[in-house]
Amino acid sequence: MATDVSNELERTDNLGPIVEAIDPRRLLLGLLGLAGFVGLWWFGSTLQPAYILPSPLAVAVTVQSEIASGTMQTALLDSVVHWLPGTVVGTTLGVAAGVALGWSRVLDEALTPVVRVLRPVPPLALIGFAIAWFGIGHAGAAFIIAIGAFWINFYAAYGGVEGVSDDLLDVARSLGVERQIGLVRAVVLPASLPEIMTGIRTGIGRCWMLVVAAEIFGAPGIGRQIFRSANSLQVDRVIAYILVLSVMFLLVDTAFRLLQRRVLSWR
Repeated sequence: MATDVSNELERTDNLGPIVEAIDPRRLLLGLLGLAGFVGLWWFGSTLQPAYILPSPLAVAVTVQSEIASGTMQTALLDSVVHWLPGTVVGTTLGVAAGVALGWSRVLDEALTPVVRVLRPVPPLALIGFAIAWFGIGHAGAAFIIAIGAFWINFYAAYGGVEGVSDDLLDVARSLGVERQIGLVRAVVLPASLPEIMTGIRTGIGRCWMLVVAAEIFGAPGIGRQIFRSANSLQVDRVIAYILVLSVMFLLVDTAFRLLQRRVLSWR
């Protein structure tokens, strides 16, 4: 009996962040806002030809048709194939570089000119390099996405490390933590974790936006479906695939937000 109660409490505790994330008032207001948006969309569609603004019902029919044919699932899977490695690699390298330059004055002074030269370069400007180095396919698209994820996470981690209080470092040193790697592991990373997690969350959303841009040069996925549909004025199909991107972002962002709350529950 005690074991059952313990298991039940453990399950409840695991659902805690999910339950906390669902605020009935916010959910109701969100649904009302969504309904208002759809209503405006529908009204606008009655004033325009379908090839300019199709109705929500027409888009829903298109979504159903694309799912039934399997085209939408294939495009989504293709996009995930380069979104996932691009996001993971760009995030990992960005956080690591941000922590390193934020902590080491020598690295910061040596590499800041390089950072300032490379930072203004938009990921889309590197499409030529992506094709030359990785070819037209998933690897090239993942490279573009990784570049976009890198800078967001770099500056988030850099700012987080820069903001670590000297008092915390002094306390750690007084407790015997003298080595640089020990200070980074025991103080700097935990103290800068909120900023790092915010950067990762922002980067995840940015990478979904870059999926479309990264598929401009022919990589398969949702972006290519959008471009092909736009070229043939299939606006209902364009909106259908845009909605897929929105739903994927919503799911991933919600999952990461729950993870973020759990990781930062010590605050």
